Amino acid sequence: MTPILSKLEAWFGRRSAFLNHPRAPRRAALLLPLLFGLLSLLLGQDDGWDMRNYHLYNVHAWFNDRLAIDISPAGFQSYFNPLLDVPYYAMTTWLPGPLAGFVLGALHGLNFVLLLAIARLLLPPAPGGGARLALLLAGAGVLGAGFLSELGNSMGDNLTSLLVLAALYLLLRHWPRLLRRGAAAALTVAGAGLVMGLGVGLKLTNASFAVALCLALFAVPLSFWRRLRLAFGFGLGVLAGMAVTAGFWFHKMWTLFGNPLFPQFNNIFHSPLAQTLGVIDDGHLPKSAVEALLWPVVFSADIGRVAEVPLRQWIWPLAYLVLLAWPLLALWRRRAGAAASAAPAAARAPLAAPARFTLAFFVLSYLIWVKLFSIYRYLVPVELLAPLLVWLALHAMLGAATARRLAGWALLACALHTLPFVTWGHAGWAAQSFRADTPAFAKPQDTVVFMTRPTLAWMIRFFQPQTAFIAVGAGFPESPAYLQRLRAEVASRPGPHYVLLPAARNERDAGAQKKAALARTLGLTDSAAGCARLERMLRKVRFQVDVRHLPDVPAGQWCTLELQPQYRVDLAAADRAFDAEMQPHLRNYGLRYEPAGCRSYPAYVGTDAYPYRLCPVDALPR
Repeated sequence: MTPILSKLEAWFGRRSAFLNHPRAPRRAALLLPLLFGLLSLLLGQDDGWDMRNYHLYNVHAWFNDRLAIDISPAGFQSYFNPLLDVPYYAMTTWLPGPLAGFVLGALHGLNFVLLLAIARLLLPPAPGGGARLALLLAGAGVLGAGFLSELGNSMGDNLTSLLVLAALYLLLRHWPRLLRRGAAAALTVAGAGLVMGLGVGLKLTNASFAVALCLALFAVPLSFWRRLRLAFGFGLGVLAGMAVTAGFWFHKMWTLFGNPLFPQFNNIFHSPLAQTLGVIDDGHLPKSAVEALLWPVVFSADIGRVAEVPLRQWIWPLAYLVLLAWPLLALWRRRAGAAASAAPAAARAPLAAPARFTLAFFVLSYLIWVKLFSIYRYLVPVELLAPLLVWLALHAMLGAATARRLAGWALLACALHTLPFVTWGHAGWAAQSFRADTPAFAKPQDTVVFMTRPTLAWMIRFFQPQTAFIAVGAGFPESPAYLQRLRAEVASRPGPHYVLLPAARNERDAGAQKKAALARTLGLTDSAAGCARLERMLRKVRFQVDVRHLPDVPAGQWCTLELQPQYRVDLAAADRAFDAEMQPHLRNYGLRYEPAGCRSYPAYVGTDAYPYRLCPVDALPR
C-alpha cells in the first residue's frame, strides 16, 4: 500500500506544482470567488425555509414601517435585525435573479481569500517560498459541508464569517504590535473587535466567536495584566461594532417591546408581549454530559441532531480526535521518555504563538457553540479553519513526513466525503426572483390576514400595504398580553378578514416540467419518431415520468412527459386534509373558515410554484 500512496503523492505533487508559482495566491484570490459565483448559478435560486419565512419579510417590514401593523407573521424571527438581509433583498428586487445569485456566491467565495491569508501567516515558511500548501488548506476549508450548504443562499453565515475571519486575520497580521506596549496594540485589538462587532450586530449567533476571540487573547505570551488590557480593548471594539450594525435595532425593539432582543432572552428583559423564555431555539443541545463530551462523534453519526438537512462531514470527528490525542500523546512521551518517542522533537513543528492563539480561538468557539446553540450552520467560521488547524496540530504531534501524509489523506477524505454536498433548497432561475398574484381588497385598511404557518411571510410584500398580517400559533411565544394586542388589532379593523394558507403542491411537478421542456428543446416531442425514441430512452432510466401522447398535436407537439402514477398527488385531497387539521387550530383563537370559500392564487420562488389559498374567516360566537 505504501508504494501506491507514494506514487499517488508524487503524481499529485507534480500536478499541483504550479500552485507554487509566486503569482498563484493572487490569481487564486481573484479566480476562486468567481468560481463560487458560477457554482451558485449552477445551484439555482435560493429557496430555503428561512428565506421564505423572514429574510425577505423583515427588510420589507423595516422599509415600510410594518412593525406597528403586523404581528409576528414570520414567528419570533419577525423581529430579527434586518440589516444583514438588505443586500439580498435589494439584489433580488432590482437585479435579474441569476445575476443576484452570482454576486452572492462570489461574496461567499471571499472566505477563501481570507483563509488563504490566514494560512500563509500561520504555516511555517515553505522551501523556496511556495504557497501550494496554504492554497490547498484554504481550498479544503471552503469544501466544508456547512459552508457549501449555504453557498448562494440568504442565511447569512457565509457572509458574516467574512467579518469573523477578518477580525482574526487582523490580530494575526499585526501580531508583533500585540507584543509591544503603547497605542499600536490598543488600536489593533480595538480594530479587530470593531470588525467582529459588526458581524455580531448583523447576526447575534456570532457572539460566540466574539467571546472566544476575546478569551483567546489570554493566550498571547504577555503578562496577565497586559493580556487583560488587550481583551478589554477588544471587547470595547466589539461593543462599538455592534452599536454600528445593531444599535438602531436594539433601540427600536426596546422602544416598541421593552426588550432589545425581543422576543429572545425575555427571561432577562420581561417584555409583557412574550413568554418568559431565554434562547427559544434550544432543541439541538446535547441531552447529557456524556453526549456533550462526545458531541462531535455523536452529531456526525446523526447529523439530524444539529441540522435539518443531511449534511455529510467528517472534519469535526477528525479535529476532535486530533486535539484529544495531542495532549495524551504529549503526556505519554513525558512519562516514557524521549527515547520512546515515535518522532524526535526536532522532527516535529511546535506551534508558534500565533498558531496557539488561533487554536485557542477554535476550541473556545466550539465549546461556547455546544453550550449555547449546537446548530451546525452557526459553526461555519470555525469549520472553515478546521483543516488548517488539523494540519498544524498533526505536525506538532508527529514527525513532518508522517504528519504530512496522515493529514493530507485525512483532509482529502473529509473533503471528498462532503460530495455531493446538500443545500437548504434551491429553485430554478427566473428573471424575477419572487412573484405572487394577490387580490385587491376593497378596504385594505380594514382587512386582517391571519397566518398559521411559517414560510408564507415572503408574500406579504405583494399585498396592499394597508393590510395587516397577524400570526396565530405560528411559533411565536405568545403571552396573555400578546393575545390581548392581537384582539385589539382585529377589533380596530372591521373586516373582511382572511386566513392565508399554503395550497397543496407536488414538488415533483417542477422536475417533470423541466424534463418535458428539455425533451422539447432536444426535438424529441415534435414527431412520432421522436416520441418513440423518448419512450425507449425512458425504459432504460428512471426519471419518474412517462410519455403521454397528445391527440390534438398542438403546435407540432406530438407528446409530452407526465409524472408516473405513483408520484402523482391528489391536490384537492391534500387541501381537505390540511383544512381538517387547521380548523381546530383556528378555533382556539375564536376563528373559523369555510373551505368552499377559499380562492387559490399562484406564487413563485424562481421557477418553483408556491400556490396559496386565501379564505374568508368569521369570528366564532363568544
